Amino acid sequence: MKRSQREAEESNRRIGRRTLIMGGAQALFAGVLALRMRQLQVTQAAEFRLLAEENRINIRLIPPARGILYDRQGHVIAENDQNYRIVIVREDAGDPEQALARLTRLVQLDDETVERALKEIRRHSPFVPVTIADRMRWEEVASVAVNAPVLPGIAPEVGQSRHYPMGPDFAHIVGYVGPVSDYDLSKLEDPDPLLQIPRFQIGKTGVEAKEEELLRGKAGTRRIEVNAAGRVIRELDRIDGQPGSDLQLTIDAGLQNFMQARLGEESAAAVVLDLQHGDVLGIASSPSFDPNKFVQGISVADYRALTETPFRPLSNKAVQGAYPPGSTFKLVTALAALEAGVITPDETVWCPGFLKLGDRRFHCWRRGGHGHVNLTESLQQSCDVYYYDIGQRVGIDNIAAMARKLGLGVHHDLPLSAVGEGLAPDRAWKRARYGQDWQVGDTLNASIGQGYVLATPLQLAVMSARIATGRAVTPRLLRSIDGLEQPSGAGAPLDIKPVNLERIRKGMDAVVNSRRGTGRRSRVVAEGMAMAGKTGTSQVRNITAAERAAGVFRNEDLPWERRDHALFVAFAPVEAPRVAIAVVVEHGGGGSAVAAPIARDLTLRALYGRVPPGDAYPESDRWEAERRLRDLPLRDPGSRSSGGRGRA
Repeated sequence: MKRSQREAEESNRRIGRRTLIMGGAQALFAGVLALRMRQLQVTQAAEFRLLAEENRINIRLIPPARGILYDRQGHVIAENDQNYRIVIVREDAGDPEQALARLTRLVQLDDETVERALKEIRRHSPFVPVTIADRMRWEEVASVAVNAPVLPGIAPEVGQSRHYPMGPDFAHIVGYVGPVSDYDLSKLEDPDPLLQIPRFQIGKTGVEAKEEELLRGKAGTRRIEVNAAGRVIRELDRIDGQPGSDLQLTIDAGLQNFMQARLGEESAAAVVLDLQHGDVLGIASSPSFDPNKFVQGISVADYRALTETPFRPLSNKAVQGAYPPGSTFKLVTALAALEAGVITPDETVWCPGFLKLGDRRFHCWRRGGHGHVNLTESLQQSCDVYYYDIGQRVGIDNIAAMARKLGLGVHHDLPLSAVGEGLAPDRAWKRARYGQDWQVGDTLNASIGQGYVLATPLQLAVMSARIATGRAVTPRLLRSIDGLEQPSGAGAPLDIKPVNLERIRKGMDAVVNSRRGTGRRSRVVAEGMAMAGKTGTSQVRNITAAERAAGVFRNEDLPWERRDHALFVAFAPVEAPRVAIAVVVEHGGGGSAVAAPIARDLTLRALYGRVPPGDAYPESDRWEAERRLRDLPLRDPGSRSSGGRGRA
């Protein structure tokens, strides 16, 4: 049947619409396809090119050279040694246990080394090189290289390992490095990719740890071509990293060696400060240890020997040890009383051998007492009753404030591990700590450096430096970073009347250089080298009334851990002070008999810049001093001593 013209036109319109829709859809599809092709070929071309290249190119990090540490004279105290090591790549080696079994036929490896290597292999990706053993001899490395065809995935490498040429002398200052642990990584929010390298070493203690970011440097990279099995074909390019910063410390290596040798095997600490810039010239803690053993992997037996002795060689007593300062604290009490105006220099206090408070007696160290004593005499003879009396008058809050002004009970920011704050207690502290009110008896104990008062040897040296100079001397350990001088610790003038500081210096001079001074036996007779100081003996036990009645036990008759600590603080020369010093000998007995002679030797070594001459000592003590100094195990800091070096 023939369609009408109207029906024909309607049909043509429908066909036109369908054609238009289909054409539009095809055009849209073609456009989307073109856009996607452009995105793949242009926008994402670099990304896909990289993915393709990663099938045959690996990028590996190059550990940077760790920064070198120097003493103030430029002697190396921490360096990097060439280190031959053997590494394994699990992806190339196949069964790691079989690979290590083959290796042990050529190189002697103990079971502990093999087990540690297997553990690290399992922890890391198959393509990451894992160190099996380091510090290998050249003969062992050569043997592995010759037998490379039968040791797939195992290869020798040359790297760097930390070495401490002066060994125990700087162990507590520089510290040591060790492999990155899971604990180390857990403390970092965004760890450096370098830390993921198996057995990569970072600072664990001391300056090595505190200045880790400066010393570590920045990683380099190298691109290597590998085949389908992951074997390295060739190195395509290399971008060297940025080596760590070189640090120069304020320490004098010669003095540091002398200090460690002079302390010997005593459980003791000593600090020597330069008064011009606050430089720490020497900071010794005894006994010490060889940090190279930790770098190489310390044995269980050696570590047990370090941790099981009561002398605590791993602890830096110079900054971590907090001790009752004993009579050295009388300098603080006296200065607080002078500043508060509660005493005058000529005012005397009667000392019958004790001060009675209620039904309790606070005893002087001299059983029969000192009689009438003024300020200078109280320091000269270290009269306890004088300080009981003025301590009550000035009050604990003023004493504590003066202690903090002189550097006690505050944190000194040195790049060392666990620098202690000590304790300068006051009323608020006891209320917060114990929920109790401060008692008068607490003040009496604190006034002679007992009770709650605690100080580190570093803080005692700072106290001496501030008294000697009248400035807020701040200890400085970093002298320069990559040659850039660091801020001085000279400090601004203290808010203390100069005349009062001079009175305290006069008393310290009398302690050492007057006929009745407690430190007279340790005086210096060389012209222009006279030393001023203060002895201290701090109790670590209570003396009962029964013991006082029967006679107080001598230190040498007590077990070592119950003996008194021996202390001495000083500055020299008296007329123009250049150095300040503090010495603490744990359970050493009397400060005048034990700590003062050590302090004199260290002070003279710092002033002369060499082993002190015999004529610096009184004639009565000269022969013994010369013999003692001659027998010290000293060494030239410029010599390349192994300091416990392991295999090459």
